[in-house]
Amino acid sequence: MNRRLLMLSGLAMFAASPLRAESFEVTLTDAEWRAKLGDLPYRVLREEATERAGTSPLDKIYDKGTYHCAGCDLAVFASDTKYDSGTGWPSFWQPLPNAIGTKEDRSLFGTRTEVHCRRCGGHFGHVFDDGPQPTGKRYCMNGAALVFKAA
Repeated sequence: MNRRLLMLSGLAMFAASPLRAESFEVTLTDAEWRAKLGDLPYRVLREEATERAGTSPLDKIYDKGTYHCAGCDLAVFASDTKYDSGTGWPSFWQPLPNAIGTKEDRSLFGTRTEVHCRRCGGHFGHVFDDGPQPTGKRYCMNGAALVFKAA
């Protein structure tokens, strides 16, 4: 996969290009995604960039509600599965049913499992096997890829 280095506010972030060849229910042109999302959400969702740890306000929100894809508004995580992983990114132990897709990511630091929106393909982050029970999973998500909707 072709990789490139992005500079955002003096912070280096790696991003993949292009996103992927799969087809999704929600599709927009590159220009439409850019206009809809704004800079950082566009880079995270469409170019697979990673926001800097500790910068997302969503990391410290523990109110009752649902986290939705910032690209297509699909509900992807319930607040009752969110926990403080200490990583600086919003973390969950389980997604909502039929909300995400995954793929192998060999781009950085070995092989990881990338997590994306099953409806628009937007990149959320990665899932790891070091989370709490009952799943043992840590869905480590970019806050810029999500929108919180209070219950």
